[in-house]
Amino acid sequence: MARAGTGTDGAEAEEDCFEDAYDRIPVASKMDLRSSIDECAMALNLFLNNKFSEAMDLLKPWSKSSMYHALGYSSILVMQAAMTFEHKDIQTGMTTIKEALQTCQRFRKRNSMVESISSLMSKHSPDSLKLEEMHAEICYAECLLQKATLTFVQDENMISFIKGGIKIRTSYQIYKECQSVLNMSQGVGGDDEALRQFEGGVKLGIGSFNLMLSLLPARVLRLLEVIGFSGNREFGLSQLRDGAVNHSLRSILCVLTLLFYNTYVCLILGTGEGNLLEAEALLEPYVEKYPRGSIILFYSARIALLRGNFETAVLTFQECISSQQQWRQIHHLCYWELMWCHTFQQQWTEAYRYADLLCRESRWSKAIYVYQKAAILSMMSEEDVKKTGENIEELFRQVEGLKQRLAGKSIPTEKFAVRKSRRYSAPVPVKLVIPALEMMYVWNGFTIVGKRADTTESLLITIERAEEQLNNDPTNNCIEKLFPIHLVLHTLLLPALLCFVVRYHKRIRYDHYLIPFTLYELGLLSKQQGDYIKATRYIEDAKLNYKDYSMESRLHFRIHAALSSLKNSPANSP
Repeated sequence: MARAGTGTDGAEAEEDCFEDAYDRIPVASKMDLRSSIDECAMALNLFLNNKFSEAMDLLKPWSKSSMYHALGYSSILVMQAAMTFEHKDIQTGMTTIKEALQTCQRFRKRNSMVESISSLMSKHSPDSLKLEEMHAEICYAECLLQKATLTFVQDENMISFIKGGIKIRTSYQIYKECQSVLNMSQGVGGDDEALRQFEGGVKLGIGSFNLMLSLLPARVLRLLEVIGFSGNREFGLSQLRDGAVNHSLRSILCVLTLLFYNTYVCLILGTGEGNLLEAEALLEPYVEKYPRGSIILFYSARIALLRGNFETAVLTFQECISSQQQWRQIHHLCYWELMWCHTFQQQWTEAYRYADLLCRESRWSKAIYVYQKAAILSMMSEEDVKKTGENIEELFRQVEGLKQRLAGKSIPTEKFAVRKSRRYSAPVPVKLVIPALEMMYVWNGFTIVGKRADTTESLLITIERAEEQLNNDPTNNCIEKLFPIHLVLHTLLLPALLCFVVRYHKRIRYDHYLIPFTLYELGLLSKQQGDYIKATRYIEDAKLNYKDYSMESRLHFRIHAALSSLKNSPANSP
């Protein structure tokens, strides 16, 4: 803080002080468990302050002799590989994670964890805890999860998918065994700090597994339960919340998991009911500690977006981009969100600019980016499209050739985009109507737009204008073009009229997803009106009577979330 009076602004002074502190970190000559955790905490601070290279430089020297350095170093490289999708980064990440597993293995107990538990049950002295071995199990489990992630990304075949699944199951079993060890070691004594750090790792693993498994549709979860998996959402959330406040190395990871759940998972795979108050409370201390941290800024902007504060969100995403230049992949995440911020406000030129940046710079999903760009251009005037130099029909025709596979499976949103864009491959293209707003529905964007009366009214005018133009077009003889219009229109404002789609369902040739999605929306409407029996009937109909349509897996996630919420609702009499 000595530099505060030299004319340097507060942010720069804070950064200088941090860098000075980093310079004063002594080079370790010995790395016991406590030292390794302390040094990894320093690396985590560097990472959250956008000092990505410095964090890696701190971790690398000990990455083959310290389990925590191995875990931290591999975590950064695996994250980088998952964000870039570059082959060389994936190969580097895979090599590093294999080395990390070998490092952790050297610290693990020679006999199995089950035998270790038996030993703990018979001997309760502090010496019997062997904290270093307990930590090695946690680190090993985390490394296995990272390797499974890269296995899914690295290869497209089913063998890789099975290998990744086996690693996930092994990791899950280790976490369950570690939880048993933790329960039996409470109150035994010994190194309280090391035990607290171990507890943080257990809560992160057990909480994340329970939460994510609880999101799976019941039929999938029943299959997984046969091989030992189980998921309890409330238990998972409670474990992560405990881990977020236990001041361990993994507290921030528990926080980030809860933030991701509340700001993404609930919206995309659920009914859009994320706990934004909890998200803000979790983020607040880190906003104070890392005011220029790109990850913290990103989530601050995301929360503003979900609240409908689009102007604030745009400014904060732009601040996130300017906060660091080392990891361009974080910029790509911001481009995606900025594209939607401007789409919600129908600022099509700006939305196009960010979609175009994604097409040119990001490798995540070229098919979706090109489709989004073409869909946005479809909402613009012919004059504005000409200024871009783009050919909308040609862009739609490119989509199918850009489709990729992940873990041997096609990506559902890409399959949806491919099916929609195929209409432009016909000799006489069948043009899409308001495709950008249809994609807004697919990503559950109307949940966000509905929080702003001005954007809702503006979108309503656009949708009604599109419907009027279609009805007045003498060359149009396809009533199916009206279906997406009615889905987005009535989801936005008048859900009771969604039965339009059901009434004309036999005329559908392309968009078979509309019927089950419509039944789902009618179920949500009935729930809002307090008719839980009718709501359940509509949603069960969508679940049981339709298959092989676009975005089927995504709808089943939403159906699972909706039915779970209905179970907790008071049932009305028939």
